[in-house]
Amino acid sequence: MKITVLGCGAMGKLWLAALSKQKHDVQAWLRVPQPFISIQIENANGEIFHEKFPANNERHLAESELLLVCLKSWRVSDAINNLASKLSPHCPILLLHNGMGSQEELLPLPNPILLGVTTHGAYQKNGIVYHKSQGITHIGSMTNSSSKLSELANIMHHALPDVAWHNEIYTICWMKLAVNCVINPLTVMYDCKNGELQYHLAQIQLLCDEIQQVMEHDDIHTTKQTLIDHVMNVIEQTSENYSSMLQDIRSQRHTEVDYITGFLLRRARMHGLQIAENTAIYHYIKRKEEEYERISTHLSGTR
Repeated sequence: MKITVLGCGAMGKLWLAALSKQKHDVQAWLRVPQPFISIQIENANGEIFHEKFPANNERHLAESELLLVCLKSWRVSDAINNLASKLSPHCPILLLHNGMGSQEELLPLPNPILLGVTTHGAYQKNGIVYHKSQGITHIGSMTNSSSKLSELANIMHHALPDVAWHNEIYTICWMKLAVNCVINPLTVMYDCKNGELQYHLAQIQLLCDEIQQVMEHDDIHTTKQTLIDHVMNVIEQTSENYSSMLQDIRSQRHTEVDYITGFLLRRARMHGLQIAENTAIYHYIKRKEEEYERISTHLSGTR
């Protein structure tokens, strides 16, 4: 299968390597054009993968049978809208990133659109990707034209298990978003690993109470206690991890808060709900960003 991976952070590189091992014809698509990208991955067992891949080949892009998007959420719409004219209208676009709402910013496209979330633990340091923990990737259809593409889950599963197809991917994405709304900003607030959030249960409960109200109005039915239990379980399972938002703040990068807590706030406003705790933590993250972004002119603002 001919595949282009858009975005080569830790997850993009992980998928490039995994798909190539299954003999798929893959390339990277990079914001700064270059003909090749070198990828080095070290897994939890200390095994090392090191290989060079082609990049930014327009013919490969035009013939691609899948565009796998592994960008930060705030980069997604601009990147895809700029590439749309170079893609086959039949090429499925799979959005695999944190947060929600980027698909609403895409130009009207004929392409089948799919959403995905993953729990693989990976980070990049000095150009090396460290794949610290296996996870599960859930994908599903966001458009009628993509509803019959469940075979993609099997193809991706053979490359980087586990991958599951879901007919109700919006619900799965909402559950991942709820977890991210708690863990990501709180780890920034307390400058800590995920596991240390177990000592802030009262604040977690307040955040979950508000999140559950918004979810209920969005027809995602779960109880407050079920949501708290789910969040605490993820905190325990990822106790040694540093959240992506904390890594962004420490590296003075633009965060995905506008597509995590920001998405939650937009849905709350649409339903006429007041969610003071999540609003306060959103503005806390934006102030942290502004400390190093004041002079920047190229970053998108709050949406």
